[in-house]
Amino acid sequence: MTCLNLYTSTTAAFGGQECEFADAEYVVIGVPLDATSTYRSGSRFAPLAIREASLNIETHSLRAGIDLEELSIHDAGDLHVTGDIDETLRRLKVVSDEVLSAGKTPAFIGGEHTITLGTSKGIRKDFAMLCFDAHLDLRNTYMVQTVCHATVMRRICETVKPSRIVEVGTRAVCKEEIEYAKGQGIIYISSNRTMQAGAEKAAEEINELLAGYDRVYLTVDMDVLDPAFAPAVQNPEPDGLSTHQLLDLLSLTCSRRIVAFDVVEVAPHYDMGTTSILAAKIIFEILTSIHRDNRARTNVD
Repeated sequence: MTCLNLYTSTTAAFGGQECEFADAEYVVIGVPLDATSTYRSGSRFAPLAIREASLNIETHSLRAGIDLEELSIHDAGDLHVTGDIDETLRRLKVVSDEVLSAGKTPAFIGGEHTITLGTSKGIRKDFAMLCFDAHLDLRNTYMVQTVCHATVMRRICETVKPSRIVEVGTRAVCKEEIEYAKGQGIIYISSNRTMQAGAEKAAEEINELLAGYDRVYLTVDMDVLDPAFAPAVQNPEPDGLSTHQLLDLLSLTCSRRIVAFDVVEVAPHYDMGTTSILAAKIIFEILTSIHRDNRARTNVD
């Protein structure tokens, strides 16, 4: 029995697309983890809500020029989370490793941002991390917890050790996090700076910062968006990116170097479905952008 069969169960297939694991290029895995939420809870309901939304929006990406129906996608279902967060993160690591070792790209649907600590551990080789988030998540502890949504990037820096961490859309920080980022060489680009530069220039800067890295883990915390666009998130923060800006940035920075990614922190019950629809759209755009680059490289080769 594989780790996927042991630790996941099938629900509604993301995007309505389904093929066998062996034939898939991309593997979707839901992670209904909602163990350390401190403001709004409910992200455990996000994988199902985002899957349902994905069945009801059009699949063609005008940015990528590719339809999601062209992709070979296997939906492995949801991870079996436990009351022990360390065990849940261990399961995420082995599932992520299994998918990556099979030469496929895992797409994780959170769940709270803490999942990234487990999923990124499945990458055995050197990689960089690109994080879109309103928060730096670099606290050492938060409400006496050392492993939680507010400490996840610090724990990743300490234990997973990506060669580079770039955070985009930052606008909610504390002094401790600023000092830690400077000490560890973590690069953050504020939402204000990103918006003033415009998507093309901001994407150019991000791509320059990631130049030389063949493997990038992408994590998108939905609170990177302004609450006007994505109100149903666990920790909303004003002065965020617009939908258009984020989708443009993802289209311009996502390529075949994205070896795995996650979209996290949707709390569906705080709106009438808008944020879940947007999360599904973001996953569509990430997948089609990666596939666009894969296809272009294949045609050149």
